[in-house]
Parts: sequence; structure tokens; C-alpha cells
Amino acid sequence: MASPEAQMAAASCLYNVANDQERVRVIVNEAGVPIIVNVLGDSIMKVQIQVASLVARMAEHDPVAQDDFARENVIRPLVTLLSFETFVEDDPSRVNSGKQSIHSIVQINKEMENNSLVGGVKSYRPYMNLYSESSGSRLGQNRRDRENEKPEVKTKLKITCAEALWMLARESVSNSRRITETKGLLCLAKLVEKEQGDLQLNCLMTIMEITAAAESNADLRRAAFKTNSPAAKAVVDQLLRLIKDLDDPTLQIAAIKSIGSLARTFPARETRVIGPLVDQLSNRHPEVATEAAIALQKFACSENFLCMEHSKAIIEFNGVVPLLRLLRGNDRTQLHGLVLLCYLALHAGNSEALEQARVLPALEGADRTVVAHPELKELVVKAIYHLNLYHTGVHSQRQAYFP
Repeated sequence: MASPEAQMAAASCLYNVANDQERVRVIVNEAGVPIIVNVLGDSIMKVQIQVASLVARMAEHDPVAQDDFARENVIRPLVTLLSFETFVEDDPSRVNSGKQSIHSIVQINKEMENNSLVGGVKSYRPYMNLYSESSGSRLGQNRRDRENEKPEVKTKLKITCAEALWMLARESVSNSRRITETKGLLCLAKLVEKEQGDLQLNCLMTIMEITAAAESNADLRRAAFKTNSPAAKAVVDQLLRLIKDLDDPTLQIAAIKSIGSLARTFPARETRVIGPLVDQLSNRHPEVATEAAIALQKFACSENFLCMEHSKAIIEFNGVVPLLRLLRGNDRTQLHGLVLLCYLALHAGNSEALEQARVLPALEGADRTVVAHPELKELVVKAIYHLNLYHTGVHSQRQAYFP
């Protein structure tokens, strides 16, 4: 086996070469992916940092590499490395020592191996057994090396592993599913909670990609984001915390997008996710307010089975007035504010809050926005018709009772 220094130099060279799809494809065609995964699973931390960065870059530039890495089961060692010392509080035997027990790592490894299916057949690769109970003295040496490594090296490894998972999950339902079939989702949530900087951001962006995949795939949505799933609850809790407690547009936007992607997973009683999104309609950063409107559209749109209940909840959380203010923003903000307002009119048109806020005149005065976006015209016309129909009936009844 090559020395660690040689491995680091080789990984660094490949990283520099892998800066576009064509060059990445050459590495893939030369059977480079299995070698890279092998080194990732059986090297010292400093080598793993370089190799995880290489995985991230190759997956970013080439979807074929993205798929090949998944077939070679790269997600398992990435999640295992990312989870190292993350679940300390879950293991009473190691709470005082501050280190993750090797037993918990083995269990994570076993779960990932059991869930790694390729074409319905378990994929087994001997070199991927990162923390095998039978690996003897090498395991003990690796454990001591990891525990004695500098904190900044451990953090750097987690940053690169999280980036690799982000790039592997990007626009990939199958890879997102593989991550959720491990302890990856829970690990990502815990790191978003505890960490800051690049590690927190990379973990959050991975969650954003997984939730986007879940939005497009009902099977993944039902499997990974069941309301009684501890991992799903942990993810949602952290997303809401970022939305409510931070003043960082980058993190807030990613968290808001993730909640929006999960809109169809929340029951009507789960209104705790609506309030924080409504609050962000008044955010001083227009891009954050706009993303909040887009996320709320996914709750209130006709494709959401609970659109009426969610629309009423948006109104009850006082979302109408800040939404009307969005109509005075830039074109993108106006567009998404208007769409959400139309959904509220269609699905909660009998709300007095809509009449008191004079939503009908606001929709009737939206001519310029509609002209700029012809696809909006039909939606606005329907919303105006619905409000006119209801308000005309209300006024007629009032006149009958109060002549």
C-alpha cells in the first residue's frame, strides 16, 4: 500500500484535474471510483480529507460519477466518518470520556451495510468494511489515531464528508434515499444543531437536497419523513430553529426551502411549521421573505390535500398584511406574493381577514404583475371571481338583515 503522503499527493492531483465533466469522466472510465472509495474507507484522517474532497468535486461535475460512487457504496463510509463522536450523548458508557464508543460506530456500520441495496441485492465489498468487528489490531490502531487526532483535523474531515454527501444527494432521489436509510439524516440534524460555519452549512445543504428529492418522490417522502420518525422530527426541529433564531439569509433560505419541500408531509394539526414561515414574510431581506412565500405556496396550493386547512392557518397567523406588502416589492417578490394571495383567496375566501385587508382590490389592481407573467392571469381571475362571489353573497345577506 502507498504511504499516506503519496496517497494525499495523488488525491490532490486528481482533485486539481477533476475540474470539469470531461476530465471527471476519464477518471471514472479508468476505474478510478472503486480505488477512491477503497482509500476513503481505509486511510488516516488526513488522507480521508483529501479523498472526500475529491469525491465531492467529481460528484459535483459529473452525474455518472455521482451514480458510480453510490454503486460503490461510498455513502456508508462518508456517513460513518461524519457521525464519529457525534452521538456521544446516545451512549451512556462513553458520556464521561467524551468519545464515541467503537460499539456505536460498528452498529452504524452494520445498519448501513444492511440497507445498502443495489438492484434488490445487498452490495458487499470487503474493502468497504470501515469499522468491522473482525478487523482486529488495525481497528484498535485506527480508533486510537482518530481519538488522538487534532480537533481541527476531525472538523475538516467532517466538513469534506458533508460536502461529498451534499454533492451526491444533489438532484438524486436514489442517493438521497441511501443517505436516509442510514443514520445520516439524524447525524446531519445533530451537526446542524451543534456546529457552525462550513460544517453546519454543508450539512444543511445536504438536508435541503434530500428534502427536495422527497418532494419529487412520494415513496421517499413517506419512508424518510414519517411524522413519528425521530430523524424526521430532529430535522424539522433544527430547520425551524434556524428559521426563527438566526439572521443569516443563506442558512434561513436553505431551511425555508427544506420546510417547503416537506409541505405535503405535515398534518393539519402541525401548525408549528406555519407560524415561523409567516413571520419571515416580514423579513428585512427580500430574498428571505420571497422564499417564505414560495414555501407557503406549497402548503396552500391545490395540489396539497390539506390546502384549505393550511390556508386558514396562514391567515390565522396574520399572514395577509405582510403578504400584501410583498406586492410592493421587486418583480420576483410580487410574483410569489401574488400567487400565495390567490391560493388564500381560493381556499379560505370566506375569511373576514381577507375582506378587512382589502385583498379583493389588491388582486384587481395587480394588472401590471399579471401582464408581466401571463401564466398568472387565470389564477388571478379565479381568485377575484371567488372573492366576488363570496363577498357579494355576504353583502346581500347583510342588506337583508339590516335594511
